[in-house]
Amino acid sequence: MAQPSNNSVGVDNTFRRKFDREEYLERAREREQKETEGRKSKSKGPPVQRKPLKHRDYEVNLQSRLGKTQVVTPIAPLSQQAGYFCSVCECVVKDSANYLDHINGKKHQRALGMSMRVERSSLQQVQERFEHLKKRKDTGSFTEQDFDERILKQQQEEEERKRQRREKKKEKKREQTAEEETIDDPDVAALMGFGGFRSSKK
Repeated sequence: MAQPSNNSVGVDNTFRRKFDREEYLERAREREQKETEGRKSKSKGPPVQRKPLKHRDYEVNLQSRLGKTQVVTPIAPLSQQAGYFCSVCECVVKDSANYLDHINGKKHQRALGMSMRVERSSLQQVQERFEHLKKRKDTGSFTEQDFDERILKQQQEEEERKRQRREKKKEKKREQTAEEETIDDPDVAALMGFGGFRSSKK
């Protein structure tokens, strides 16, 4: 029986990847050092203070371009391209739903200088708001007399509209009869080419 020699190769399990721990530790130290330097350079400037969210002081008009046609050219400036133009962010949004999402979104609010947080109200502010709404409700309450006056006013407006419609119909009828009378004239009918349509029976 042949004895195995000590020089025999055997199983090769050197295919597994070997990592140099020192090299990777050095890389991690360099990365941490760069991150701390970056944080220090960012913190040199004053922190940005953004105002809390507040109500819009203008009304969003989404119906301004409803039913209008527009020629789309690639060389037109952004404000004249098809869609809704945001002058704050200088971008064009293609439809009204996306435009509404954009102006309520984070990017637009940050450009306006606001954070996405809402200011917390104090107890005193809430009580003042309730008092304000209560006063407004008291002054805006309707009596039966006010209600009757409003109904009477609406009825008068409806009657006025009906009267205007009747007048328009009468005006149209007058115009039609005037046109028919001009056509009934045999000379005018002959000029217009209607002379051959009459029957010869009497």
